[in-house]
Amino acid sequence: MFKIELKPKAQKFIKSQPKNIQKQLIKRIESLSANPYPSNCKMLHSKEKLFRIRSGSYRIIYQVQHEKLLIIIALIGHRGSIYDKIG
Repeated sequence: MFKIELKPKAQKFIKSQPKNIQKQLIKRIESLSANPYPSNCKMLHSKEKLFRIRSGSYRIIYQVQHEKLLIIIALIGHRGSIYDKIG
């Protein structure tokens, strides 16, 4: 099982959402602890080896650190604007 760590921007985004969206996102994030590479994950073209999964209209951007058994949730956002924030 992988441990999950949320960066401050990801935490802030979740807290700003309505309760039903919060539950949806949290459920999807928690599922990563058992399987960090679900069938719909996609590796992004970036230096940090980031992955993304979809959760409705939202995207969860994360990094997997196998040596520490850690998943770092870097960003969460709406599908239309999240990719602009990745550098």
